[in-house]
Amino acid sequence: MNETFFDFDAAEYLNTPEAIAQFMTDALETGDAAYVAKAVGVVARARGMSELARETGLSREQLYRSFSEHGNPTLKSFLAVMKALGIEMAATPLMAH
Repeated sequence: MNETFFDFDAAEYLNTPEAIAQFMTDALETGDAAYVAKAVGVVARARGMSELARETGLSREQLYRSFSEHGNPTLKSFLAVMKALGIEMAATPLMAH
């Protein structure tokens, strides 16, 4: 039996603020900086890189590079993109283990 695989792009399903917030919450909970950067890139593609570039003042190329699997965005660009995406971050104390 042959298996058929399809390309999956999470950006296609991030069409509400709630879906975006949950996606980003899950990414942030991993604590993996590269994964979080890539997740922001997925959300950015869902919103449209050109629009996001206009809103943040960053170039599309910079956005793609910074928020890719191997990207390493600055805190300044990360915060600018999160604000433009309408995502608010909050700090909470870690639960004792």
